[in-house]
Amino acid sequence: MAKQIKKKKKNRGEVNQAIFYIQSSFNNCIVTVTDKDGNALAWTSAGSTGFSGTKKATPFAAQQAVRKVLEKVKPLGIKEASVKISGVGSGRESAVRALAGQGIIITGIKDITPLPHNGPRPKKIRRV
Repeated sequence: MAKQIKKKKKNRGEVNQAIFYIQSSFNNCIVTVTDKDGNALAWTSAGSTGFSGTKKATPFAAQQAVRKVLEKVKPLGIKEASVKISGVGSGRESAVRALAGQGIIITGIKDITPLPHNGPRPKKIRRV
């Protein structure tokens, strides 16, 4: 039998300020929590919380994903958070509302959805 190696968890201590990245697409919603330096503290998605299929893209699934990630980072004592939202899914607004409803002070909300400047190259002209 192979020997199992246990990884030691990093002790992060107290984190007062964090950044919540909410990536909401038409298929899923992913919530990642990082500290001010950008080191990931915890993450979860609507799919990992138990939703499957088209239910992953609902606002309720995004709320549950935020609640689950807040349970993971509760020992760190996060009080203030900056929120960065990416994507065009339906769970964008409800995820931010769920975050505010859990007692975390939101210092700023920023939309970081990528936008094309000029779009793709146009189609060739059709010759008959």
